[in-house]
Amino acid sequence: MSLVRALRWLIAVVAIGMSVYHLTAAFIGAPQQLFFRSTHLLFALALVFLLYPSFRRKKAAGAIRDDAGGTIGGGGLDEMPLPSWWDWILITLSCVTIGYVWINHEHLLSRFVFVEDPSRTELVLGGIFTLIVLEATRRIIGWALPITAMIFLGYALLVSKTRPEQLIEIMYLTTEGIFGSTLGVSAAYVIMFVLFGAFMERTGIGRLFMDFALSLTGHTAGGPGKVAVVSSSLFGTVSGSAVANVLVDGPITIPLMKRTGFRPSFAAAVESVASTGGQIMPPIMGAAAFVMAEFLAVSYFQVAMWAIIPAILYFLAVFCAVHFESKRVGLLGLPRADIPRLGTVMRERGHLFIPLLVILFGLFAGYSAPLCALAGTLSCVPVAMLRKSTRKDINLGTIIGALEEGAKNSVAVALACACAGIIIGVITQTGAAINFTSMVINMAQDLLVLALILTMLAGIILGMGMPTTPAYIVMVSLLVPAIIKLGAIPPAAHMFAFYFAILSAITPPVALAVYAAAGIAKAPLWEAGWTAVRVGAAGFIVPFMFIFEPSLLMIGAWHVILQSFVTASIGTVCLAAGLFGYLTRTALVWERLCLLGAAILLIKPGLVTDLSGAALVLAVLVSQLLIRRNEPRPVPVRPVAH
Repeated sequence: MSLVRALRWLIAVVAIGMSVYHLTAAFIGAPQQLFFRSTHLLFALALVFLLYPSFRRKKAAGAIRDDAGGTIGGGGLDEMPLPSWWDWILITLSCVTIGYVWINHEHLLSRFVFVEDPSRTELVLGGIFTLIVLEATRRIIGWALPITAMIFLGYALLVSKTRPEQLIEIMYLTTEGIFGSTLGVSAAYVIMFVLFGAFMERTGIGRLFMDFALSLTGHTAGGPGKVAVVSSSLFGTVSGSAVANVLVDGPITIPLMKRTGFRPSFAAAVESVASTGGQIMPPIMGAAAFVMAEFLAVSYFQVAMWAIIPAILYFLAVFCAVHFESKRVGLLGLPRADIPRLGTVMRERGHLFIPLLVILFGLFAGYSAPLCALAGTLSCVPVAMLRKSTRKDINLGTIIGALEEGAKNSVAVALACACAGIIIGVITQTGAAINFTSMVINMAQDLLVLALILTMLAGIILGMGMPTTPAYIVMVSLLVPAIIKLGAIPPAAHMFAFYFAILSAITPPVALAVYAAAGIAKAPLWEAGWTAVRVGAAGFIVPFMFIFEPSLLMIGAWHVILQSFVTASIGTVCLAAGLFGYLTRTALVWERLCLLGAAILLIKPGLVTDLSGAALVLAVLVSQLLIRRNEPRPVPVRPVAH
């Protein structure tokens, strides 16, 4: 057996062991927190040092950095160098440092923090362990998050004058630092839903989503663009990664869009914006949603309920952008002969929706999110075996592959949460959040709008250099308290931070989802990036609106929620119409300005603003209907035959 093959087997054993451990823990109940979280992290550290060895060759061509950490694409395992002696030392030190926690976890639970001094052994092991976490995070995510963590450590040592032994104690010997609640979210929630996604992909859910979207919208104006919106919203709920979503859906949807006449930059923008929205789309949102549930001490189901209306508005805006752009330039849909029939799709593969329904039913019934994810995961293979059309692809390799893939896909989030624990530990120990909150309030001059703008910019900037989850955690630790102090309710403030940590994936200059889509579409990066901002404009406006009117988060009386939803939906349609210059016909300049004004007024809940927005929309409709007959119609662009 070659060394490369042996490495392949070792990685598979560790990854499958990690998956089986967490599935078992979800079934019988997780062990004590410190033991459970440290075990989760040890698996992740071992996989990082095996998959991302030091002194490795330059990244293979075609590999793209993922918004969840690591890279997607490029060469296979055979092109990876073997771990060096340094990697084996790091794996050994990881086992030793976490092994000490296992052996002494009863003592660590009963000791009094900052009363009993750590032993010299604990200080040495704690220092080594912190450096290991920083190095592992750097390898899989990049420099941004480790540098941020080191800045906070420097702040604690040099500004707050915290003693080094106190920092090591909080990081290594308690559940307030590296083994804190953020790592607990990764261990209990994230890996379970990542495993569920891996099983769904292996059992054919990706093809089902694509065929389902094609059968619904493929024949309409700009059909391939609408297919990208529908399929990406569905697949994004499973993958939890904008870049992964682009690289799965994009090779199918982007060529289809270009074949029917879409500009390459617009095709890339639609796919990247739709893929990014998967993280805010219930029932299975991005990893940061589980962290939010932990921070707010609510169920994940409650977070998903808050996200429903904003997610609908987001995807409605993208869908309308595709429709209006297609109508403006005269694009048609795909020929009926090239589109699968909805009845055939549902008859042959519709049963693959059952695992999603299992999770939904469990959440509605009040069961814990990990248990629901376990039930959904365990149902994937039996459900796929129900029909011959999906049974042929299921074998033992499917299960093993899903277990291995799920563990690998969860590693980046695990390290991001562990490294974010360093930041939270420093903030807890030094009280930095209070100082930072005061600074933000002073900069905003006690105006909530200015504080929101500062938070938005911070979220976009943080998201450029680190994944969504740690970007959200940093915002919650430093900026969200200021928003709450200025009058925002906690759910709205957290959702605001969550949104802008995600939207960095489509915001230039560093827009990872756009980079991936532009590469597939062969489109200029900057043109695709700014088009993506226009397509996803509602995502930048709605968070400001639900800060001032929480009814958009389904908080409040039902009649107010319904009214807010209806008017905000109309406003979102107007926003897309104004940005892309078409409603019932090509819009004049003054009509576009009125539509944009109406969009802002209607998205913001309130009777006066709703009536004012409705008046503007009515004026534009009357204008368009009066002169539509005299407007020359564009010549339809028919799809090019295969």
